[in-house]
Amino acid sequence: MRQLQRALRIRTRGQGMAEVTGEVAHWLAGEGAGTGLLTLFIRHTSASLAIQENADPTVQADLMDALDRLAPRSLPYRHATEGPDDMPAHVRAMLTGVSLQVPVAEGRMLLGTWQGIYVIEHRDRRHDREIVLHYCGT
Repeated sequence: MRQLQRALRIRTRGQGMAEVTGEVAHWLAGEGAGTGLLTLFIRHTSASLAIQENADPTVQADLMDALDRLAPRSLPYRHATEGPDDMPAHVRAMLTGVSLQVPVAEGRMLLGTWQGIYVIEHRDRRHDREIVLHYCGT
Protein backbone atom coordinates (compact mmCIF):
# COMPACT_ATOMS: atom_id res chain seq x y z
CA MET A 1 0.00 0.00 0.00
CA ARG A 2 1.32 3.44 -0.85
CA GLN A 3 0.16 6.99 -0.32
CA LEU A 4 0.48 9.98 -2.61
CA GLN A 5 -0.35 13.59 -1.86
CA ARG A 6 -0.38 16.81 -3.83
CA ALA A 7 -1.86 20.29 -3.57
CA LEU A 8 -3.71 21.37 -6.71
CA ARG A 9 -4.14 25.12 -7.14
CA ILE A 10 -7.18 26.44 -8.99
CA ARG A 11 -7.91 30.07 -9.89
CA THR A 12 -11.67 30.55 -9.97
CA ARG A 13 -13.50 33.17 -12.04
CA GLY A 14 -15.86 34.18 -9.27
CA GLN A 15 -19.13 32.56 -8.32
CA GLY A 16 -19.69 29.38 -10.31
CA MET A 17 -18.48 25.84 -10.88
CA ALA A 18 -15.04 24.99 -12.30
CA GLU A 19 -14.43 21.42 -13.43
CA VAL A 20 -11.13 19.91 -12.27
CA THR A 21 -11.65 16.29 -13.34
CA GLY A 22 -8.95 16.45 -16.03
CA GLU A 23 -6.29 17.90 -13.73
CA VAL A 24 -6.99 15.25 -11.08
CA ALA A 25 -6.98 12.41 -13.64
CA HIS A 26 -3.70 13.70 -15.10
CA TRP A 27 -2.07 13.68 -11.66
CA LEU A 28 -3.23 10.11 -10.92
CA ALA A 29 -1.93 8.88 -14.27
CA GLY A 30 1.38 10.65 -13.83
CA GLU A 31 1.89 9.07 -10.41
CA GLY A 32 1.16 5.57 -11.70
CA ALA A 33 -1.79 5.05 -9.36
CA GLY A 34 -3.32 1.56 -9.31
CA THR A 35 -6.35 0.58 -7.28
CA GLY A 36 -7.31 2.53 -4.19
CA LEU A 37 -9.16 5.55 -2.89
CA LEU A 38 -8.69 9.21 -3.74
CA THR A 39 -9.70 11.85 -1.22
CA LEU A 40 -10.03 15.49 -2.28
CA PHE A 41 -10.17 18.27 0.32
CA ILE A 42 -10.54 22.00 -0.36
CA ARG A 43 -8.76 24.20 2.17
CA HIS A 44 -11.30 27.02 2.27
CA THR A 45 -14.55 27.95 4.03
CA SER A 46 -16.21 29.86 1.18
CA ALA A 47 -15.67 27.33 -1.62
CA SER A 48 -16.56 23.66 -1.86
CA LEU A 49 -16.27 20.48 -3.90
CA ALA A 50 -18.92 18.43 -5.69
CA ILE A 51 -19.34 15.59 -8.12
CA GLN A 52 -21.95 16.61 -10.65
CA GLU A 53 -23.06 16.20 -14.25
CA ASN A 54 -20.54 17.48 -16.75
CA ALA A 55 -22.49 16.98 -19.99
CA ASP A 56 -24.98 19.86 -19.87
CA PRO A 57 -23.79 23.26 -18.52
CA THR A 58 -27.36 24.22 -17.63
CA VAL A 59 -27.08 21.75 -14.73
CA GLN A 60 -24.36 23.88 -13.14
CA ALA A 61 -26.38 27.06 -13.72
CA ASP A 62 -29.46 25.51 -12.11
CA LEU A 63 -27.40 24.28 -9.15
CA MET A 64 -25.95 27.76 -8.57
CA ASP A 65 -29.49 29.19 -8.73
CA ALA A 66 -30.64 26.62 -6.15
CA LEU A 67 -27.77 27.59 -3.82
CA ASP A 68 -28.80 31.24 -4.21
CA ARG A 69 -32.28 30.30 -3.01
CA LEU A 70 -30.95 28.20 -0.11
CA ALA A 71 -28.54 30.87 1.16
CA PRO A 72 -29.65 34.25 -0.19
CA ARG A 73 -27.61 37.39 0.31
CA SER A 74 -30.68 39.29 1.39
CA LEU A 75 -30.84 37.68 4.84
CA PRO A 76 -29.63 39.79 7.77
CA TYR A 77 -26.42 37.87 8.56
CA ARG A 78 -24.36 38.98 11.56
CA HIS A 79 -21.05 38.20 9.82
CA ALA A 80 -20.80 40.86 7.10
CA THR A 81 -17.29 42.29 7.46
CA GLU A 82 -16.06 40.78 4.17
CA GLY A 83 -19.07 41.84 2.11
CA PRO A 84 -22.58 40.62 1.36
CA ASP A 85 -21.38 37.50 -0.49
CA ASP A 86 -19.22 36.17 2.39
CA MET A 87 -21.67 34.69 4.89
CA PRO A 88 -23.89 33.12 2.22
CA ALA A 89 -20.66 31.59 0.83
CA HIS A 90 -19.95 29.96 4.20
CA VAL A 91 -23.49 28.53 4.35
CA ARG A 92 -23.24 27.19 0.78
CA ALA A 93 -19.86 25.57 1.49
CA MET A 94 -21.31 23.89 4.56
CA LEU A 95 -24.26 22.57 2.53
CA THR A 96 -22.17 21.25 -0.35
CA GLY A 97 -19.09 20.01 1.51
CA VAL A 98 -15.34 20.40 1.45
CA SER A 99 -14.23 16.82 0.76
CA LEU A 100 -14.92 13.98 -1.67
CA GLN A 101 -13.88 10.35 -1.90
CA VAL A 102 -13.53 8.67 -5.30
CA PRO A 103 -12.62 5.01 -5.85
CA VAL A 104 -9.76 4.39 -8.28
CA ALA A 105 -9.13 1.25 -10.34
CA GLU A 106 -6.19 0.70 -12.70
CA GLY A 107 -5.21 4.35 -12.25
CA ARG A 108 -8.59 5.77 -13.29
CA MET A 109 -11.27 7.37 -11.15
CA LEU A 110 -14.45 5.31 -11.17
CA LEU A 111 -16.71 8.25 -11.96
CA GLY A 112 -19.96 7.67 -13.81
CA THR A 113 -20.31 8.52 -17.49
CA TRP A 114 -21.62 12.05 -16.89
CA GLN A 115 -19.85 12.79 -13.60
CA GLY A 116 -17.18 15.43 -13.14
CA ILE A 117 -15.39 16.89 -10.13
CA TYR A 118 -16.04 20.58 -9.53
CA VAL A 119 -14.74 23.38 -7.36
CA ILE A 120 -17.70 25.54 -6.45
CA GLU A 121 -16.72 29.14 -5.88
CA HIS A 122 -19.28 30.84 -3.65
CA ARG A 123 -17.72 34.32 -3.64
CA ASP A 124 -18.24 36.96 -6.33
CA ARG A 125 -14.63 37.68 -7.19
CA ARG A 126 -11.97 35.28 -8.38
CA HIS A 127 -9.90 33.45 -5.81
CA ASP A 128 -6.91 31.14 -5.73
CA ARG A 129 -8.15 27.90 -4.20
CA GLU A 130 -6.15 24.90 -3.03
CA ILE A 131 -7.34 21.30 -3.17
CA VAL A 132 -5.34 18.63 -1.37
CA LEU A 133 -5.36 15.32 -3.26
CA HIS A 134 -4.56 12.21 -1.24
CA TYR A 135 -4.40 8.80 -2.89
CA CYS A 136 -4.07 5.58 -0.90
CA GLY A 137 -3.72 2.33 -2.81
CA THR A 138 -1.46 0.20 -4.94
